[in-house]
Amino acid sequence: MKKLLLASAVAALTATAAQAAPTLYGKAFVTADYVNAEFDGVETGTTTRFNDDSDSVQINSHASRIGFKGSEAMTANTDVIYQLEYGIDVDGGGDKTFKNRDTYLGLANKDFGQFRFGRNTSVLDYVNNVTVTEGFWDNLGTNKLEADKNLEALNMVSDVRQDNSIVWIAPKYNNMPVELALQYSADESFVNDNDDRNNGYGASLMLDQGTGLTAGLAYTKDMDITGDIIRGTVTADLKNYVSYPVTLGALYQQADFDGQDAKEKGLVVSGEMGLSNFAKPASVYLQYNRTNNLAGFKDVDSDQIVLGGKYMFKKNMIAHAYAGANSADGVVYGRNDGEKIVGYTGDADVFAIGGGLEYMF
Repeated sequence: MKKLLLASAVAALTATAAQAAPTLYGKAFVTADYVNAEFDGVETGTTTRFNDDSDSVQINSHASRIGFKGSEAMTANTDVIYQLEYGIDVDGGGDKTFKNRDTYLGLANKDFGQFRFGRNTSVLDYVNNVTVTEGFWDNLGTNKLEADKNLEALNMVSDVRQDNSIVWIAPKYNNMPVELALQYSADESFVNDNDDRNNGYGASLMLDQGTGLTAGLAYTKDMDITGDIIRGTVTADLKNYVSYPVTLGALYQQADFDGQDAKEKGLVVSGEMGLSNFAKPASVYLQYNRTNNLAGFKDVDSDQIVLGGKYMFKKNMIAHAYAGANSADGVVYGRNDGEKIVGYTGDADVFAIGGGLEYMF
């Protein structure tokens, strides 16, 4: 009898440990890119012209990461859920330490949905199913030229991960094809009695009936920027309607930055087509981005177009190739002249062609 009880206890402990074991996952995505960047402008307050023209071959790491995630039953209807995810620079070109991405602890209930507490992706990203660019051109959110740094292609503002935040993902009722998420981001900085806290909040709604047509809408206040952002998206998988393996998408976004004189307006139009004349699954894509009033500065505009392709050796081993160009007018560029940062206003042009390998585990 004692042996039987001991065996039962060991089996129970083993089952519990197996259930609680986290899943290890991640990806490494490294590319080699040829980049030509040029800036032509005038020094602020003077007529002195400045031209910066640079060519370089770069080894870049793109959103490489490692993480742990899992869940364990708390009650019959509620699970504890968790995720610890950290970004890494495979090329060593940036901060070599781990940079936390989505890291949270939460609860998942069959009737009340999911609650995630920690550092969470903004719900603005929950409706970002239109952008298809990869590698160097996965640059939504790069909307300014920073002082004493390499020139980068410029684009509309995008989502930012939120510290000290709560996300609620609503459960699906009666199999309705709608996903609703709400988010609150707490401002925990010290403020005086007369100051206001910049607590943020947001909401997203995604409609997907499984027919190849999706539509999304998201709004954030004092989260991704100090101000408001509203984003709407729609995608259509044409193979569900005609005999073409093409997916089309469109994204429109408007950002109202507090203290700026203009609203930033952005448009993304994309198309991706599957290719059947390869030994492995492959696709080609084309994406156009247009942004007016970058970061809320009136008449600072950019255009970007990218052509690329993917070849899947396996589902977790993907080869990428792409070429693209970005042109921005009226931007401000800070340059270190050795003694101080000097500001210039002018036009920036970036061209890049490259490719690499993405491995997921």
